Amino acid sequence: MKCDWVKENILLYVYNELPDDARYELEQHLPRCTDCTAELKSSRKFHALLSELPVEEPSPNLVAASRMRLQEALETTKQGSFWHRLIFDPAAWLRQVRFAPALAAAIFIVGFAGGIATTYKLVGGSGSVSSMISGTPSQPAESSITGIQSISQEPGSNQVTIKYNTVSTQETQGSLNDQRIQQLLLFAARNNYNSGVRMDSVDLLTQQPNDTHVREALVYALRYDSNPGVRLKALDGLGAYVKSDPRVRDAVLEALMNDANPGVRTEALHLLDPVRADSSVRAVLQRLAENDQNQYIKAQARNMLAQLPEFD
Repeated sequence: MKCDWVKENILLYVYNELPDDARYELEQHLPRCTDCTAELKSSRKFHALLSELPVEEPSPNLVAASRMRLQEALETTKQGSFWHRLIFDPAAWLRQVRFAPALAAAIFIVGFAGGIATTYKLVGGSGSVSSMISGTPSQPAESSITGIQSISQEPGSNQVTIKYNTVSTQETQGSLNDQRIQQLLLFAARNNYNSGVRMDSVDLLTQQPNDTHVREALVYALRYDSNPGVRLKALDGLGAYVKSDPRVRDAVLEALMNDANPGVRTEALHLLDPVRADSSVRAVLQRLAENDQNQYIKAQARNMLAQLPEFD
């Protein structure tokens, strides 16, 4: 066994993530190699140092933003590489499972259990099949939803139709006031990889911005959505709350200062006009009037400041 392989896998050994066979081979190698033994001691010392530090949980916004970026990256990634490796490079797979018989056994057990669970659901153990046959869709759990496929509103009515994916595509209908519909819309606004679906979801959510959860979803879309059209829709829904809700005002200020799209920044500037006397808004306007690269925004900021009374 080469020292290079040991050093590449020493952290897996420290964290007890190394397969049993590979762990045995590594332990047989260590007494014969002083360099690898020193590497193990250094890694264990580093691990002990990290263990003394507090573990911080990521915020829900960070998790959702990371998930969205990952989904968008996967959407634009070229497909077919998996099958290419499977068909044309089987040796790579054999090398990966060489030291992992326990992993192979675990995969087999999980697959077998998954087959049993699926059969149970199809027979009717979960009740989902019977509910679809009876025409009464069961309420979806967010953790079981893999994505929102489409959203549509019946013209001239309050009825919304949402197709969402679990193992297979499902569909539910209901009023905008229906809790199931609201949950799916909120899920789509934060997590869907399809920007068109996010646009439809945010557009419908702007009809009910009085709800706290809806307003939080709109703020999230304004801050993190990669599509400028979705961010503009979110601004439309938040505009009425710039005066009354400081969180909304802060989010609009962030968009004005940091958004990469000039249209979003311009709309944010217009929404802030009624609260231009606010100290935080005034400070941002002064900064924009002095240094902003966008000449229109720079001129508008100067005009807004000129309309403010001067302090003695």
